[in-house]
Amino acid sequence: MDIIKQNSMAWDKKVEDGGNYTIPVSKEIIEKSKNGHWEIGVTTGKTVPRHWFPESIKGLKVLCLASGGGQQGPVLAAVGADVTVVDLSQKQLEQDQLVAERDGLTITTIQGSMLDLHFLEDESFDLVIHPVSNVFVDNIMPVWNEASRILKDKGVLIAGITNPLLYIFDEEEEDRGNLVVKHKIPYSDLEALSQEKLEEYKESKRALEFGHSLEDQIQGQIDAGFVITGFYEDNFGGSRMLDNYINTFIATRAVKIK
Repeated sequence: MDIIKQNSMAWDKKVEDGGNYTIPVSKEIIEKSKNGHWEIGVTTGKTVPRHWFPESIKGLKVLCLASGGGQQGPVLAAVGADVTVVDLSQKQLEQDQLVAERDGLTITTIQGSMLDLHFLEDESFDLVIHPVSNVFVDNIMPVWNEASRILKDKGVLIAGITNPLLYIFDEEEEDRGNLVVKHKIPYSDLEALSQEKLEEYKESKRALEFGHSLEDQIQGQIDAGFVITGFYEDNFGGSRMLDNYINTFIATRAVKIK
């Protein structure tokens, strides 16, 4: 299966279905942001600490990477940042455009893959915002390398990532209330699912997911030229069984050291 094509269609469908992470921020949130009262998230619940950001966002070039949906990008644009949003899904990008038109914001949207940002110049951004989304690519090393390439020296990458522990359990058993270990890490839908199940995913336009090792997610950033300077954990807010035992999301703040 073509992972990029499948997940592009899957996220278009999520927008049509009104799924999580596709609902644009409200006009009220944009007005508050314009007045200096703003916040964004890169995981499921917690907001990113304000001290992770530069003291002033105004005028900074910000890339919201695999971050369509009209959420992070419009808020940062309302604060005065020069925002570019890159996402696989055209419909997700349309959510950002909707908010921009509604609230008088300027946002550049580009349909493309987080794996290849050839359309962006070297060392041209001050800040990269990358919410939990690298679970939708099979190899995350290019994501960190591309983020490093387009960031200026001392530029900041704020990323949401998934603890791969989430993927060791049988999803159908969890739906029945049982935590049953089934899969190994790294995890790949392409390897774990039967051909019949993959055909179901294709027909229903369901996203393919991949559980990456913590080494690839943390050391991968370091290998790409980043120094990790911030870290916190998050969960599904009580909607998954694992929330009772462990946080399954991580946010990192990393600084590019040229």
